[in-house]
Amino acid sequence: MHHAPAAPRTSAGVRRLLPSMAGLLVAFSVLTALAVGALYVLADRTDRLFAWTIAPPLTAAFLGAGYAAGCVLVVLSLRDPVWAHSRVPVLTILVFVVATLAATVLHLDRFHLAAEFADRPWTAQAAAWFWLAVYVVVPVAMVVLLVPQERAPGADPPRRHPVPPVLRVALAVESAVLLAVGGALFAAPSTATALWPWPLTPLTARVVAAWLLAFGLATALAALAGDLQRLRTAAVAYTVFGVLVALAVLRYPGTVAWGEPAAWVLAVLTAAVVATGAAGWALAPAPRRRAA
Repeated sequence: MHHAPAAPRTSAGVRRLLPSMAGLLVAFSVLTALAVGALYVLADRTDRLFAWTIAPPLTAAFLGAGYAAGCVLVVLSLRDPVWAHSRVPVLTILVFVVATLAATVLHLDRFHLAAEFADRPWTAQAAAWFWLAVYVVVPVAMVVLLVPQERAPGADPPRRHPVPPVLRVALAVESAVLLAVGGALFAAPSTATALWPWPLTPLTARVVAAWLLAFGLATALAALAGDLQRLRTAAVAYTVFGVLVALAVLRYPGTVAWGEPAAWVLAVLTAAVVATGAAGWALAPAPRRRAA
């Protein structure tokens, strides 16, 4: 008679992703994959295929690199559904979608649903309406689902794999740079002329800033968590982001103002992102998938 209440607690074990949160992540993985195709692969065709026209194409490719990393984040979170390992990826995505919603509302007149873009193909106009729907629904859904997810039965597993001090310091420094640049670009897009090595419009500056803020938060949380297993998913995505940004710059080298200090700051930061991401990925133990 006494044992009945204790059974659920023991069986709960480690807190896992709820089906509702997993379903949202599946949807986000599909959306990010579509964005990678439209922005990274087809960077030169945003005037016909995307929600707004992005110029130069290097900016589209940079944003596409962010979406590719976001896709990796959610796919790996679904493959390792321990909530403690998915918390940083989910919070990273939440920061991005909230900041992007704010950028969308502030610059709605630049999207292909405005009257001045009535001559654009139906694909561009449909993409604009689709974008608007996604960035209204997803942030709200994530906030709503986070509450029951944090209250789900079970507990976080113990931290067994400490992050080496050198890696923690590197992540903290990168986080500070990403948050500072991202915060400046979002609050005052005109600072892009000094902080960014190629031209950005106010809208693209704020969406670029959304990715910088998201990854800045991810690196800060990874440094604070201090556990390699908890940062593994973010480390893989971080590596993907850095590699794809580097490839995008190699694809459009003439767009970058190499004579400006911002170009070399971005080059060093990209190399650091790849190095620290790869180090975290290599040092972290592979997840063990267990029966629910």
